[in-house]
Amino acid sequence: MFTSRRLLVVATAVALLSGCASPNPYDGSQGQANNGSEGGISKTAKYGGLGALAGALAGAAIDHNNRGKGALIGAAVAGIGGAGYGYYADQQEKKLRASMANTGVEVQRQGDQIKLIMPGNITFATNSDAISSSFYTPLNNLANSLKQFNQNTIQIVGYTDSTGTRQLNMDLSQRRAQSVANYLTSQGVSPTNLTARGAGPDNPIASNADVNGRAQNRRVEVNLGPIPGQQYGQPAAQQQQAPQQNNQFQGNPYQQYQ
Repeated sequence: MFTSRRLLVVATAVALLSGCASPNPYDGSQGQANNGSEGGISKTAKYGGLGALAGALAGAAIDHNNRGKGALIGAAVAGIGGAGYGYYADQQEKKLRASMANTGVEVQRQGDQIKLIMPGNITFATNSDAISSSFYTPLNNLANSLKQFNQNTIQIVGYTDSTGTRQLNMDLSQRRAQSVANYLTSQGVSPTNLTARGAGPDNPIASNADVNGRAQNRRVEVNLGPIPGQQYGQPAAQQQQAPQQNNQFQGNPYQQYQ
């Protein structure tokens, strides 16, 4: 009999194989990403394990005549597919951390979400939505990453501190988020899965009672996540060489990408 214990062993083995032995479809190397782990467990193996277990159960249920065979097939297919986005995000996170090093941009990972936090003091002048020219390089690096890893939803959110009226802060945060969105699209990032919105003083990450806290709250966040229904199990298509960056940005900061 194909017991539940054997089923779990099969699912775990498939997950580890899909996470550890699969060639990296994004940079041609072998092995797991060192970043993007939770408690020492690669997110690739985590997602692959869940997918493999679910696939094994489904395969066993479908193949009534040979539950063992059905479970093996289901575990293999679902395990590799489930690990697809975890592996994709592991590689994207690793490259983002490298490209954002020493720029002032913080890269965070929570589950299948990658968040970049851009402090307002290095991105914009006070009360302005015009991007500082000194911040073009980090944004160019981000644009290159988003063109290479182009299977994400991209949500750009602007934030302010609580000083001033709410309407003023909502308007400024919207314009700043849109300026970042427009810059990225001007550098070749597809607007298809990109949105930009302002959140004003909402969701503070520090106290607004002191200068340092207010400075932390003035920020733009870029949130990256999986596209619903997207299959991540297949290698990405070869990317064409990115064109030379155009730092003479003349975008409309009010253009909407919905």
